[in-house]
Amino acid sequence: MVPLLSSPYPNSLVGTRVISRAFVEAWRQAQATQKYAKATSTAGSNTTLKAHAGLTLDEACRILNVKPPQNGAIDETMLIERFKKLFDANEPGKGGSFYLQSKVLRARERIESEVREAGEKARRAEELEKGWKPKVYK
Repeated sequence: MVPLLSSPYPNSLVGTRVISRAFVEAWRQAQATQKYAKATSTAGSNTTLKAHAGLTLDEACRILNVKPPQNGAIDETMLIERFKKLFDANEPGKGGSFYLQSKVLRARERIESEVREAGEKARRAEELEKGWKPKVYK
């Protein structure tokens, strides 16, 4: 009886070649990832990924049709009202678009993070202006 599939290599040798190729490819990908991480960290950018990465503040304000935050403050009731209206209107179960619903959510997150960061900067500036005066207990 002649086998239907014959190979000049034993099965273990073929398997070893496949695994070694996968390992080499994984190593190359890891090297590329490390190189990218190093390049972004030396460029001074934040290496933590945010969900709203790539979405500018202006774009987020246009999506939700609100004014950009002024001095680190925004009308939160208007922001939440617009968000809820657009988020519910794009409900996939009601024939809406998951993509648009996601964009609305990311826009709200972007605006809120901008307001939060501005508030944190203001708090730090105020703290530096006052100076640090620890309480001393005797």
